[in-house]
Amino acid sequence: MKAAYRDNPQAIRALVKPDRVHRDLYISPEVFELERQHFFANTWNYLGHDSQLPNPGDFITVELAGRPLLVVRQRDRSVRVLMNRCAHKGAQLTQEACGSAGKYFRCPYHAWVFHIDGSIQSIPLKKGYEGTALNECETAKGLAVVQDVAVYRGFIFAKLNPGGPDFTSYFGDSLSSIDNMADRSPVGELEVVGPPLRFTHNCNWKMFVENLNDTMHPMVAHESSAGTAKAMWAGQPADQPKPMAVEQFVPFMSDYRFFDEMGIRVFDNGHSYTGVNFSIHSKYSSIPEYEAAMTAAYGEERARAIIAQARHNTVYYPNLTIKGAIQSIRVARPLAVDKTVVESWIFRLKGAPEVLLQRTAMYNRLINSPFSVVGHDDLYAYRAIQVGLQGDGNDWISLHRNYDPRETTAHDQITNGTNELPIRNQYRAWAQYMTASM
Repeated sequence: MKAAYRDNPQAIRALVKPDRVHRDLYISPEVFELERQHFFANTWNYLGHDSQLPNPGDFITVELAGRPLLVVRQRDRSVRVLMNRCAHKGAQLTQEACGSAGKYFRCPYHAWVFHIDGSIQSIPLKKGYEGTALNECETAKGLAVVQDVAVYRGFIFAKLNPGGPDFTSYFGDSLSSIDNMADRSPVGELEVVGPPLRFTHNCNWKMFVENLNDTMHPMVAHESSAGTAKAMWAGQPADQPKPMAVEQFVPFMSDYRFFDEMGIRVFDNGHSYTGVNFSIHSKYSSIPEYEAAMTAAYGEERARAIIAQARHNTVYYPNLTIKGAIQSIRVARPLAVDKTVVESWIFRLKGAPEVLLQRTAMYNRLINSPFSVVGHDDLYAYRAIQVGLQGDGNDWISLHRNYDPRETTAHDQITNGTNELPIRNQYRAWAQYMTASM
């Protein structure tokens, strides 16, 4: 690793200027390895949803910055996060994406057995360790436990390194987007439906995350896909009901004024959402039976307020993005400096008519699927950036749009929708958490 970056927080901070960032943030393998070691360990990252763990012993496996994790439902209904490595020789206890451990995990290598809380249940031929220092070493403690875990409205987050902000301080009022997504259920609960769509992006993870609040690209990048849908629907009577696909495609081709007036709200620590005033989801056709269920649950005024809050993309920096109005999320799983897996999950609103889930599933297929057309528009752009940044003559990426020299940090700020403030804000957070443990 280059000495210029290793153990050199000053060199890392120098990659982020107030109005631009250095290309090494996207293309340097050394910087990526430092992100895995420091940045992702110092930030709160989304792991999964508690509806994936209905019973004690149920688990999901997640890799976070190279660390294999087990997220396990405990007997007291709490959720515990363990390192997915045997305390003996280090073998993964399971390579399954999800399942039920029952009452214990059994290592497939030497058959050491661990309770679902991570403590040791049994060791084969344990007398062979008599007279040794096994009980005084780390192995005797069982599976390593991640201490900083939070479950918020069913969303499970963890932070690997000790210290730094607690969950509430880290996310602050940005959690209102999760609240709105859950409140859209007449009973206030969400449920994951099916496995995710997984789409490998040949680009750095930051390109995907920053693009979600970039509102200057939709009418350009998506002209061939959403633009075609818009042209095909042109000339239809204004009162003609739109097919669900057209209803979801066409708003991507809204003009610059639409996206600028949509508004962006920006928070500390890199979080933000587009759609303060309205969004591309605002004019979906009404579903009377759903609105009736919401009114019965919340009262007319509260139900109307929940449904009207149609935010576009909320970024929970660094790895979770949600679309509350359409009940879908995307999770960035960085694999290499130029390779990222994006998982697209959908949710059922408990107590809501099934047509809501049909709308969500269609959106996920149309926009986020490996077989979509909109998703490929973005992927083409990301790959073009990844390759283009190898070109010499300019080491910097501009983030000057609407930059104010007095700008320091966001502190819950609302601004125009085409401002690059949310991206600048992400990189201020990146520099902070990247160097916090260096």
